Amino acid sequence: MAGGGEGPTKSDGWDADGLYRGRHETPEENADRRWTELMQEIRVAQTGVQILFGFLLTVVFTPRFPELPQSDRVIYIVTVTLGAAATGALIGPVSFHRIVTGRRIKPRAVAWASRLTFVGLVLLLATLGAALLLVLRVATGATYVPWLVSALLVWYLLCWFVLPLWVRHRHTSRPRG
Repeated sequence: MAGGGEGPTKSDGWDADGLYRGRHETPEENADRRWTELMQEIRVAQTGVQILFGFLLTVVFTPRFPELPQSDRVIYIVTVTLGAAATGALIGPVSFHRIVTGRRIKPRAVAWASRLTFVGLVLLLATLGAALLLVLRVATGATYVPWLVSALLVWYLLCWFVLPLWVRHRHTSRPRG
């Protein structure tokens, strides 16, 4: 609920009877639904980040790795570090839920888990950018690689953040009729 207060308010979308307007949910039902939706979303991101991170961990053991120039090794270290941070943030909500389960704070737990997920997505974006930079530099050595990676990062930003924020603004900033 917005504002971090103790109870639901009308400005948060709750009516005087404690039901969420539009869905007729209690705060607990709303938190349960939001938690389930969040876990489904996280499953997609976790799978991607775990596969990417697992791949990154094996790169150092390939025969070609010792031949990489220092700049590519630095990009690799940054990429692995970002991947580890993204993995931690995207798995964090599961641990968070396990630790706070039964404490009657699910709405707050959902809010914190949602924040961790957002941080994980930002870290995943950075990991993908760094991984693409490394792979395309090694594969091509071309001078256009940073431009290509930048274009792909812009595409990710548009798909992951700009479009959803635009739709959210467009459909929630108008008065309801």
